Amino acid sequence: MSYKIYKENINPIHGVLFDMDGVVLDTEKLYARFWAEAAHALGYPMTYEQALGMRSLNSAAGQAKLESYFGPGVSRAEMRKKRVELMDAYVAQFGVEAKPGIHELLDYLKGQGIRTAIATSSPMERAKSYLDSLGLTAKFDCICSGHDVAQGKPAPDIYLKAAASIGVPPANCLAIEDAPAGILSAYRAGCWPVLVPDLDGSDEEMRKTLYAEADSLLDIIHLL
Repeated sequence: MSYKIYKENINPIHGVLFDMDGVVLDTEKLYARFWAEAAHALGYPMTYEQALGMRSLNSAAGQAKLESYFGPGVSRAEMRKKRVELMDAYVAQFGVEAKPGIHELLDYLKGQGIRTAIATSSPMERAKSYLDSLGLTAKFDCICSGHDVAQGKPAPDIYLKAAASIGVPPANCLAIEDAPAGILSAYRAGCWPVLVPDLDGSDEEMRKTLYAEADSLLDIIHLL
């Protein structure tokens, strides 16, 4: 059991909202890999650290991030199209994996009567396809896609939608995330953000917005 609590006096928790990639599914490593490969294919020398910075960003934020890396001539739309092509080919051959502890955590939450929802930046079709392949879709009360809200992460829209979808106020929801844009989205929505690190951990700035940081999904059970 390993977790750190950064804020005390949390509200009663009646809902838990999950980012998908890097939290429920072990796919963030694929996004980092294929953002870099797509960039290289288009002639941009993206580093691994830069690829990590692309996680969970909406279109405008992603374009701004790429321009900060490579200047104003770069196209997020073109690079994302290439990234999707490369990653889809990989997943079609090898599939995706669940993160350790997700089945146990979801079973625990169901037993406690705590409602659950996915709050993902991925398109709904892809989210359901990935979750279906691992028998996870039916374990969530609702699945929400950032493609169905006005603004994606780091705007709060997706977490507001996910909380509403399960009928629980954001102030009574934990939000489990692995990326800075997602943590900020959950915080702005009024949820209690919990970081479960995947490819990188927290920094001092992020900790100002966190309720807690846990080493694994199983630690969420002890945290609750």
